[in-house]
Amino acid sequence: QVQLVESGGGWVQPGGSLRLSCAASGIVFRLATMGWYRQAPGKQRELVATINSGTITNHADSVKGRFTITRDNGKNTVYLQMNSLKPEDTAVYYCNAQTSCRSYWGQGTQVTVSS
Repeated sequence: QVQLVESGGGWVQPGGSLRLSCAASGIVFRLATMGWYRQAPGKQRELVATINSGTITNHADSVKGRFTITRDNGKNTVYLQMNSLKPEDTAVYYCNAQTSCRSYWGQGTQVTVSS
């Protein structure tokens, strides 16, 4: 059974930082492309960042220079370090695992940026 468990969301003031974590089980983590997506109210889910098995990363233009995706294969965990947060970053953040077979999603974690 595949599980992706996100943590680290919460409320933060503009300019603040948060670190999201996603612990994976039930997949060969080191071979999976991992990603973070987000969905704001009334909007479609959008890509935030991905990291492949070779640690090549891709970040959306809206978060470049502020967010960083990393992975720890020893802990089967992917992280999203979010700095200089803006109110427009408010969304539910979802972890994604893309394997050779299919795509898996976590349950999401809320990030709220407001003063």
